[in-house]
Amino acid sequence: MSSESLDKAYATQIANIEKATGKKLAEWITIINKSGFDKHGELVSYLKTKHGFTHGNANMLVHYAKQSHAGAAENETDWIAEQYKGKENLKPWYDKIMTEINKFGKDIEIAPKKAYVSLRRKKQFAILQPSTKDRLDVGLNIKGVAASGNVEEGAKWNAMCTHRIRVEDAKTVNKDLIAWLKKAYEQAG
Repeated sequence: MSSESLDKAYATQIANIEKATGKKLAEWITIINKSGFDKHGELVSYLKTKHGFTHGNANMLVHYAKQSHAGAAENETDWIAEQYKGKENLKPWYDKIMTEINKFGKDIEIAPKKAYVSLRRKKQFAILQPSTKDRLDVGLNIKGVAASGNVEEGAKWNAMCTHRIRVEDAKTVNKDLIAWLKKAYEQAG
């Protein structure tokens, strides 16, 4: 999806939320920021339970409130640089993974956020997140496939992921990791 069509999709989603709720985006951002919650998942749950939002609409509003939506930064490449400040040892793993992912096809949207990079096709299929100074987490969206080996259930880590792979050394960036990413990519098409 091009950034122009993505912008139109967001604009339509926002207009639909404003029409359905009678509140403007700025009002929802104020409500979110005054909710007393900080974590993304807590804020999404808050909007779903307290205000009756669907997960998709709640998630989008939280991204806008936290300025982590696609297009929020003037230069999203800076977000990637920021993510790896103090975690420079993880950046070669990220670069190697991205090199392999870019071989999957030309339809991949790379959307840097403040804390992670979202990888989308028709829908998000993976995220790459430098979680600690020693660990890069790869979150995957793969329905109907049980976790196995070094792949664990991901929902407790991030509600938007079905699986997670903890990359804690260069050996983990291997053909198995790429195969899991490819499976997620294929399901997202």
